[in-house]
Amino acid sequence: MHPVQVIAVTGGKGGVGKSNVSVNLSIALAELGRRVVLLDADLGLANIDVLLGITSKNNISNVLSGEVSLRDVLVNGPGGIRIIPAASGTQEMAQLDAREHAGLIRAFSSISDQLDVLVIDTAAGISDGVVSFVKAAQEALFVVTDEPTSITDAYALIKLLNRDHGVFRFRILANMVKTSQDGHNLFAKLTKVTDRFLDVALQYVGSIPFDESVKRSVQRQRAVIEAYPRAKASLAYKSLAKKVDSWPLPTTARGNLEFFVESLVSTARG
Repeated sequence: MHPVQVIAVTGGKGGVGKSNVSVNLSIALAELGRRVVLLDADLGLANIDVLLGITSKNNISNVLSGEVSLRDVLVNGPGGIRIIPAASGTQEMAQLDAREHAGLIRAFSSISDQLDVLVIDTAAGISDGVVSFVKAAQEALFVVTDEPTSITDAYALIKLLNRDHGVFRFRILANMVKTSQDGHNLFAKLTKVTDRFLDVALQYVGSIPFDESVKRSVQRQRAVIEAYPRAKASLAYKSLAKKVDSWPLPTTARGNLEFFVESLVSTARG
């Protein structure tokens, strides 16, 4: 089977820059020659299309209703990435039952030959939907900031995934830090708690510096890596992408998209 790297970008708390990380990491991976699809998995409050100023005729809800296929929903994004937009402000989309969740994810098998990396921008919080996506992914990339609520919420989600779903390894990205040392200090704060109470392996993957260019790019509805390629944040995203590109793909069935589909369906069914 064609190996597909599935990365869930999450963090527990909203407002930590998770969607910006998802977008810019996707573009940086595409610059390295990877075929990248970005899934907006905030099924109730989608924002990837808003971040990038993209309008789409269809979204995930149209796939669920059987109106279109997943291929028809794919939207071309910056840097050669393709985006699967979610439905925004639709309560029903935020409360999918197991059958609907399964139908949504089964559609992914139809595009498995068109991508190398699937980046999933999860919703905030610790809902069943967030847990389903993170558990099914090969890699869980946690975005944290140096705020007590961010650390607390990240810990809560890690604890839930570890104790109830057997997830052991988590990759940690410090976002909006003043210095690289601040990123290491933030990671130390989180590991101090997890080492004491959980049996998990946290791996630090680096930091994204606080950069006014990010705010300006959001206002322009563009990715910072595209709008300001030499900005501090952009260079950090390119460095992060090189690390992610070096992560090994599983040599077992877990390395194909069908495994991701079945795992997500299984989790959704409880």
